[in-house]
Amino acid sequence: MAENEFISEKRKFQIEEAILILLLLLSVVGIGITDYSSHDGFTYWLFMVMIFGLFAILIAWLQSKKHDMLDFTKILKEQFMHWTASLLVVGGAFLLQKSEQLNETNASLVILLILSLAAILDGIRIGWRFSFVGLFLGISAIVMAYFDNFMWLEVFIAIAIVAITILWEIWITKRAKNEEY
Repeated sequence: MAENEFISEKRKFQIEEAILILLLLLSVVGIGITDYSSHDGFTYWLFMVMIFGLFAILIAWLQSKKHDMLDFTKILKEQFMHWTASLLVVGGAFLLQKSEQLNETNASLVILLILSLAAILDGIRIGWRFSFVGLFLGISAIVMAYFDNFMWLEVFIAIAIVAITILWEIWITKRAKNEEY
């Protein structure tokens, strides 16, 4: 391991994979809450925007080359702007719901789509796993709109995403080892 390497690549993968799994689990819980109570689901997704922002900051910091305060300040600024803008758009959905232009169910789906887009776009900057969570949220919003009994499908999609990311990492690792020889 290089002297200036803050954390090993294997450890980064483990942390990012744990975050992916946690975000997918929290998303599945949120989908269940939204299905049970639109009002509670609406509040849950508002809260989740902040959770996604915190995990995005952590992942961006882990992936940064330098782990100094200047680097952290830049990451914090970028992520703060991204997730604050997302929260403002979510606030717009909240105002549409309060003015009765959207009911709570529709507002929850719109917030889910906003969070999906925010995660996909942030994933471009911080890593494809985050984009996968965003894709999951977007697919989930569509599935929720079209199917009554969708929880098993959502769980299956989440498990498939985790399996794909683990298999991808195994394949990349084997490929890198083969190229060393």
